[in-house]
Amino acid sequence: MTGGEQRTDRRLEQAIRDLLERRSPTATICPSEAAREVYQGDDDGWRSLMEPARRAAQRLAEAGEVEITQGGRPVRSAEARGPIRIRRLR
Repeated sequence: MTGGEQRTDRRLEQAIRDLLERRSPTATICPSEAAREVYQGDDDGWRSLMEPARRAAQRLAEAGEVEITQGGRPVRSAEARGPIRIRRLR
């Protein structure tokens, strides 16, 4: 992993934390919100950060900081297929 990738990973993790902090305690966010916050452009380039954002959420979930959900229910990130949401750990 390059230094730039590591910085992006850390920025995505922090973006997830910051977004959740600004929301109500029960709110969820989409990984795309973190990708958009980190991406520095006006086009759809944020889409290239979607998988890194999902991986950032997975790392935070494994660290016990957040929970990944599908259909409002917690799921293990390795088992999640399709759209996910991220929320504070309950």
